[in-house]
Amino acid sequence: MPRKSRIDTTGALHHIMVRGIERCNIFRNDADRDNFLERLEKVLNETKTVCYAWALIPNHFHLLLQTGSMPISTVMRRLLTGYALYYNRKHRRHGHLFQNRFKSILCQKDNYFLELVRYIHLNPIRARIVDNLDELDKYKYCGHSVIVGRKEAGWQDMQEVLGMFGDRVGSARRSYRTFMGKGIAEGKRQDLTGGGLLRSAGGWEGVKALRKDRVYQKNDERILGDGNFVGQVLASAEEAMERRYALRSKGIDLDRLTIKASKIFGVKAEEIWLPGRFRKIVEARSVLCYWAVRGMGISMTMLSRKMGISVAAISGSVIRGQKIVEEKGLEII
Repeated sequence: MPRKSRIDTTGALHHIMVRGIERCNIFRNDADRDNFLERLEKVLNETKTVCYAWALIPNHFHLLLQTGSMPISTVMRRLLTGYALYYNRKHRRHGHLFQNRFKSILCQKDNYFLELVRYIHLNPIRARIVDNLDELDKYKYCGHSVIVGRKEAGWQDMQEVLGMFGDRVGSARRSYRTFMGKGIAEGKRQDLTGGGLLRSAGGWEGVKALRKDRVYQKNDERILGDGNFVGQVLASAEEAMERRYALRSKGIDLDRLTIKASKIFGVKAEEIWLPGRFRKIVEARSVLCYWAVRGMGISMTMLSRKMGISVAAISGSVIRGQKIVEEKGLEII
């Protein structure tokens, strides 16, 4: 059975899990972990992606991310590709570093936010990297140490987490830490590592209780949330697909987008595809990239090959293009 496409939208909350191929270590030492975090900080800042929780374990890592100006798939592709190249070069190895594609579950924030933060931040204890909460407070490769004030990471959003425990930082940190301590006894939470009705309902007992009450909820294995949330997410994804099909049915393609962008900014269509730093050309290229990627669903890899620039450069163009489109009120049609 073919894999379903990822579901994403601006503001969506994702629990990301990535393992090393054949469960091999992807972090051999602190230098590897520091390199990974530097790359993570860079890509989060450039794509306006929010990180609420994270934990690095020798053979895998967890992230709790909220989609910003770029799809999560783009964020992760940049992060994983860059780190894999670094790791293979440093440790003189070849081939894939990560197991399959990364696992991403779109989560209902209201229902699961704090539970996911706790689950992710307790990973070093479950993996026996540290023995207890006191040691976790000091473990610098987990977002928990940032929230309790033992480590600084300007790219991690700790304010939203602490805000749920009070207005004063000191008391909020104490309440958060108490919340974390209560989660240690729960062990591994299978319901927080995937989507679908079974996990969203908290296991078979929850599913049976729903059925007993004749409650039948819409579900999808890519989504962790109740039936209403799943329905809204799927409807939004379907709407985005319908927009793309509608554009294509009207004959809108990359060539017509290029012509439209060239007319708006008063440049020649062919100039958009050539190297150049003139402001009007850069603006036209940025808008074209934004419309192509976010409106038509064209991959940044394909645009990268066609324009002869890196995927990172295309990503930057999409971000600029979105800002220009919003400021000028531009529409594809």
